[in-house]
Amino acid sequence: MPNFEYIALDSRGQETTGTLSAPNEAEAYQMLRRDGLYPTKVGDAGKGGVGAAAKRKATKAAKTGGGKKKGGKPAKVTGKVAPKTLMLFTRQLATLVDAGLPLLKGLSVLGDQEKNKIMRSAIHTMADSVQTGSTFSESLGQHPKIFNKLYVNMVKAGELGGVLEVVLNRLAEYQEKAQKLKNKVVAAMVYPIIVMVIAVAILIFLLAFIVPQFQKIFEEMLRGKPLPAITQFVINASDFVGNKFPFLIIGFGVLFAGWKLLQMTPGGRRWIDSVALKLPIVGGVQQKTSIARFSRTLGTLVSSGVPILQALNITRDTAGNIVVAEAIDKVHEAVREGETIVTPLEASKIFPPMVISMVQVGEETGQLPDMLMKIADVYDDEVDTAVASLTAMLEPIMIVGLALIVGTIVLALFLPLVSIITAMNEGLN
Repeated sequence: MPNFEYIALDSRGQETTGTLSAPNEAEAYQMLRRDGLYPTKVGDAGKGGVGAAAKRKATKAAKTGGGKKKGGKPAKVTGKVAPKTLMLFTRQLATLVDAGLPLLKGLSVLGDQEKNKIMRSAIHTMADSVQTGSTFSESLGQHPKIFNKLYVNMVKAGELGGVLEVVLNRLAEYQEKAQKLKNKVVAAMVYPIIVMVIAVAILIFLLAFIVPQFQKIFEEMLRGKPLPAITQFVINASDFVGNKFPFLIIGFGVLFAGWKLLQMTPGGRRWIDSVALKLPIVGGVQQKTSIARFSRTLGTLVSSGVPILQALNITRDTAGNIVVAEAIDKVHEAVREGETIVTPLEASKIFPPMVISMVQVGEETGQLPDMLMKIADVYDDEVDTAVASLTAMLEPIMIVGLALIVGTIVLALFLPLVSIITAMNEGLN
């Protein structure tokens, strides 16, 4: 019976090597799995394949220190990754762990195939940390720019409850739905911004290049005769743009910088977020998005085993709106005092009566996580409807606005031409 060399991982994710006798390679894999091992490589003994590879790997690890800094601590990874990259990593890891692959092996597989340099470095660092005895949540906590508090605490709850694969699947679903919701809102904002940019560009082009040409014609043909009021207004605007264009650019730059500075101050940010929730057209979308994010985040955390107070803290930090975050903070204070979460939610004036009622039913029946997820699903659909309505409403408004701007300039330029043509006809007669 032939002998086979193997490299395998045990239940703790530790790598082990050895030899065994088996009729063939497939049977060797089966024998290792029956012994509670997960084989990563199996090959004929004595041919320098698996054994030599293991020695080379051990030698490389000894020379490089296993990808760690001196002192045994994993090297820190700086930089952020795109949400899509993180979402794909979570889904792939959830699939591997759910299929029975040990966590360490799953991290190694994903690290080897990851194309993003920052993410690949982080995954390898986490694998090293797990291999040296750290928990997965501890290794995630070493990369706060990539994995936020929600991610780390959910994984920690999954580890403590022995349901890591379930939590990873919930995390993947949460990220996918949150990203989908964000994409819908962004898509709704992109169209009007593009139309506005095009409208401003056309307006500047007409005022800076076309109107001055007509102005010269009017001066030569009319010889000081008064122009129609609308024409004079357009010419004055053209002169202003032509003479003050650098100052306009500087003014827009100052306004943009001031807006950014306002966003950086707590009071300014709160004012912006408060206005965003009250705007006639966009406010409804903002409110529904905030409710959907709050419900899905809190529901996902509580259903994964994260304590309610800790879950509220994390939900507050990921709210994305200071007004909503303050409302969640009051909910946290109420729960800490032993009260229900319904009263502070109702007092915030942000959450509609339907949400309040569903949360109250969830609390009374002990099914709060399920009820929160139902609210999130309902408001995801509400955001879909609101975004579609917003797009349908803005499209004709923007088109009509652009037509009025261009039409006004064209009318202003042709009114004097009518007078010139009339005068020329009278002269000929």
